[in-house]
Amino acid sequence: MAFEGSCHCGAVTYSVEGDIPTTAMSCNCTHCRRKGFLLAFVPLDRFRLETGAEKLNSYQFHKHNIDHQFCIECGCQGFAVGTGLAGEKMAAVNLRCVPDADLDALTIQKVDGASF
Repeated sequence: MAFEGSCHCGAVTYSVEGDIPTTAMSCNCTHCRRKGFLLAFVPLDRFRLETGAEKLNSYQFHKHNIDHQFCIECGCQGFAVGTGLAGEKMAAVNLRCVPDADLDALTIQKVDGASF
């Protein structure tokens, strides 16, 4: 089973192998807080960019550990890629960009990213 997500205009689409997560991270760092992300981290080998690679640009800040990908047409950031704490390659999926995700049913884990 897989779930799908996209940017606002639909130019960038992706799929993730597995069920839609029931838990999301809400981070208070300057970037996540301003954008209101609800993130779920998955191993990068379960993430597949389907369309729109040519429409993506990236943004990095602070320690440059995460490559925040956004659509150059609509500005929406559906995912990011980076390295997990144990050194594994990860995708951070913005569940707000997954139409089938029930955001009201998510268990929210608050992360103090402002202190990193």
